[in-house]
Amino acid sequence: MTENYLLQVKNENTRLDKFIAEKISSLSRTRIKELIKEKHVLVNDKKEKTSYQVHGGDEIKVTVPALKPLSVEPENIPLAIVYEDDDVIVVNKPQGMVVHPSVGHPDHTLVNALLYHTKDLAASPEGFRPGIVHRIDKDTSGLLMIAKNANARTSLEQQLANKSNKRLYLAIVHGNFTEDSGLIDAPIGRDHYNRKKMAVVENGKDAITHFKVLEQFNGYSLIQCQLETGRTHQIRVHLAYIGHPVAGDPLYGPQHTLKGHGQFLHAQVLGFTQPVSQKWLEFSIDPPQIFEQRLSELRETK
Repeated sequence: MTENYLLQVKNENTRLDKFIAEKISSLSRTRIKELIKEKHVLVNDKKEKTSYQVHGGDEIKVTVPALKPLSVEPENIPLAIVYEDDDVIVVNKPQGMVVHPSVGHPDHTLVNALLYHTKDLAASPEGFRPGIVHRIDKDTSGLLMIAKNANARTSLEQQLANKSNKRLYLAIVHGNFTEDSGLIDAPIGRDHYNRKKMAVVENGKDAITHFKVLEQFNGYSLIQCQLETGRTHQIRVHLAYIGHPVAGDPLYGPQHTLKGHGQFLHAQVLGFTQPVSQKWLEFSIDPPQIFEQRLSELRETK
């Protein structure tokens, strides 16, 4: 169902997207920016930019179209396949691609691309994420393992639960470290003040991240993270919690950061046991060009 809102500005003086977010709590900042871009937001019956400063007397009309139902249709989207056999696929997911259909992202996902590539994907209980056994965020790049049948799904999920697989991430983060490595053991749950975010909370689920400092620059560091658990936004939340948010992170990081297409976080190494042969498989993939470019610039100013 389409929803319509009419907002009156009294004495506020803030950005358009921030004003709407404060008045309509059910909308995320990302969704609001999409609505503004798609001309579903009018200020005094005119289209304005996200950065428009609202003023007293402004009348803002917000139209929220009904979301399309989740799609699991095959789509001819290029896939970077690193490895494939009868049981598993390993893909290098690009930054900007959502893993499976969800509210706000009904299509153009990795699952849609996988369905075009093969009919052999393990069924999922929900129906809209066949083959998916773990995820990385939309703006995180890197390696994912995909199950092609029920036996493979069971095996890969069990390896995740037993922590017997290997997942290493590269991250460019804010600030410098006095230590060479560390362990973050802090429970993660839904943020009490912002339901769109996760946070370190007393009653959260156990979450453990290991990190190693690889290089340090002027105000930034390159680190490697190893996941022991796999909570939503775990690395991003944990690094922000210790005062080193991931550069470019729009949700947990500062506004003044490295320019890019979201957080500078890359799933670099993935290792697991092949479900049938029981052979150990391990893969490594370089970060995307924007990640390498920013690293080179940081090294030049070191």
